[in-house]
Formats: sequence, C-alpha cells, structure tokens
Amino acid sequence: MRQVVAVIPARGGSKGVSRKNLRRVGGVPLVGRAVAAARAARTVDRVVVSTDDTEIAAVAREWGAEVIRRPAELSGDTASSESALLHALDEMTENGIRVGTLAFLQATSPFIDPRALDDAVRMITRGPYDSVFSAVETYGFVWERDELGARGINHDAAHRPRRQDRDPHFLETGAFYAMDAAGFRAARHRFFGRTGVLAVPERTAIEIDSEEQLQMARAIAPLVRTTALADTDVIDADAVVTDFDGVHTDDTALVDADGNESVRVSRSDGMGVSLLRSAGVPVLVLSTETNPVVGTRARKLRADVRQAVDDKAAALREWAEARGIPLARIAYVGNDVNDLGCLELVGWPVAVPDAHPLVLAAARAVLTRGGGRGAVRELADRVLRARGAVDVRAADAHREATAPTSSFPIDSRAAHERRATS
Repeated sequence: MRQVVAVIPARGGSKGVSRKNLRRVGGVPLVGRAVAAARAARTVDRVVVSTDDTEIAAVAREWGAEVIRRPAELSGDTASSESALLHALDEMTENGIRVGTLAFLQATSPFIDPRALDDAVRMITRGPYDSVFSAVETYGFVWERDELGARGINHDAAHRPRRQDRDPHFLETGAFYAMDAAGFRAARHRFFGRTGVLAVPERTAIEIDSEEQLQMARAIAPLVRTTALADTDVIDADAVVTDFDGVHTDDTALVDADGNESVRVSRSDGMGVSLLRSAGVPVLVLSTETNPVVGTRARKLRADVRQAVDDKAAALREWAEARGIPLARIAYVGNDVNDLGCLELVGWPVAVPDAHPLVLAAARAVLTRGGGRGAVRELADRVLRARGAVDVRAADAHREATAPTSSFPIDSRAAHERRATS
C-alpha cells in the first residue's frame, strides 16, 4: 500500500540564522514544530526528517519523527531541497516503503496548520492536481527596478483599479508542498504537471531567514495557535525544576530593622511538590540566591536544591545527568532573564504570568497563577494530569478543606507516541 510521507529537510548549517532549525519559537525547536504539524495531519502516514546533524536528529526523534541521515554532499549551502527529497525517497524505497504522495515541509515556517496540510494532500490523492503549494492571497501592486527606474509587474501604473475590482495574486509561503511521488521523481522539481494553489491565512505564513524574523515569530507565537502542538494544560515531563524567587515567592522580601529578610510562600505549592514526589517525579529548586531561606524551604519540601550557583544552566545539566533524566523530559519554570539559559535547555520551558517579556517569549507554557500564589501547584497539576498519577480535582478539594490559610533504518512511529505529545 502506498503511503503519504512527510519529509522535513533540516541540515545543520545555516548562514542567516545560526543553527536555525534548532532555534525555538514558543519554547519549541523549529524542527520540532514542523514534526508536530506533520504528525497532527490526519492524512500523513509517517514523518521523516532528513538531516546531516546529530543534534537535529535527536530532537526530531524526541518529537516523534523518523530520521534519514543525509550525506555531506547533499547538505551544503548549494544543495537543493529537491536533492534531499529525492535522497529520502531512494532510502525509503530501499527499505520497502512505497511512497504515493510526498508532503514537503520546511522547518523555517513555524506556524504550519495541520488542517491546511491535509487539504493540500487531498488535492493530490483525490485529484485533480499533481503538485500543490501553500500561498497567501495578495492584492499588492508589485514593482521592479531597472536602469530607467521602476515599472509595474502585475499592474498598469496608469490604471489602478480598486481592490474589489481585481483578482488576487498568490505569494508562495515556502511552508509546505504536496506532490505525487512518482511525478516528482520524473520531474525532479516540486512544480510539475497540474499545479494547485492552497491559500492559507497570512498570520501562519511567516518564514524565518533572519534574526529579525525569528524575533517576530517569537512575539506572535502566543497569538498563532494551531492544532499541531499538545495542549499545554497537560505537561508530559519526568522531572520538575523551579526557580525560587518569583516562583515559590512573589519576588518580594520583607526586611526588618536588623537587615533580616523573610519571604512569603504558598502552602498550595507545598502540596503540589508533595504530590509530585508521591508520583515519583523528582523536583529540584535551583537558585542563584545565597539566602538560607531557599535551602530551608527546599528541605521542608524534601526537594533537591542547588543554590548560590552562577551558571544555572550548567547546574541543571549536571543534576539531570546525575539522575539520568533527558533534558527534553524536564519542565522548568522561571520568571526572569537569569532563567533563560535553563528555559532553552528543557523540553518544557514554563513561565509565571508576570515574568520578564523575554521569559514569556521563551516559554512553551505560561501559568495562570503568579509566583508565591500557587504557580508551583499549577505546574504540578499539569504534570500529574499527563501522568494520570492523581485525581487533581479530588486533591484540590482535600487541600481546600484541610489546609490552613497561609538514523535509518526508520524507527517505528508508535515508539514515539508518548514522547511526541510533549
């Protein structure tokens, strides 16, 4: 039986944006976002990432893709996407995989809608098209320059009809394409036979080729939601790491006349940590502070603690390695710029709602409760919800009633089902 296969070329090198395919938008690596979009499409049978890069391959597998290692001669700046696609088809054919329809996704487009990808595939499988590309409608007046000045390309400069009196043109987004696999093999380029255009919303069409475009994508990520990524109300993580000030506290301190400091914490957060421990989820409190209250609170919670650390990311790596926990399986919640290094490392970067703007931009999930006001408990509930380890509503009711007010061969898709939802 011929399959619909999505192929995502993602080489390690990039001139415009260093390590572009691993950069994050909405807390998720770009290659991970592309894999998630393809896996969420109902028409796609398998998802393959073609790469020359070990780190990209690892991230692709974490998100549930199969990996084809691309040779160096097809991975340079001058190598075409078509060459990577043809190589992937050859590798799959050699492994007995019959590809009927090829979907080509580019990781540099972070907001691919799986439903739009499904529409493109159906335009191939149900006819009448041989190749399809995503585009946005435009009524813009396009010009070109030459030695004599500027001249209109898609319009007569002497006659400027109203928008409602014009037919739109279509601007290729570069986000995704769908093709009949046999036709692509014969043509060796992505536009052949009868070519169809699938119009997509402009808000989903941003393509990242510069640092400025990356920052734009990060800024609008909270506003552009698709069905590709898992619901952030459920956080599938194997460990929880928290900052202290601004997470366990409201980021304020009371100072008495002798200079002694005290902070306010939430009993609800304590219950959350207790529930995590009961479910076998390790908890680490990580802080740059030297205040004894950090260690005292962590010991009361019976959580691991690392404090007075200058490099929080290095401390997090060391702790995770010692416990044998992949960074991709850790949820980290922070509030300020000294948390950014940790947020970039983990699979679930989380922010409190009043966090620094850069932290909010780096987060995959933003909590609704503030630091010192149940933020840790909310994170715990989301993690436990994913594990099915506790009836969160029952635990909430009990707390309210009792607490005082204070590479090839291709991997199987099923093996990655749980991990990819994270």
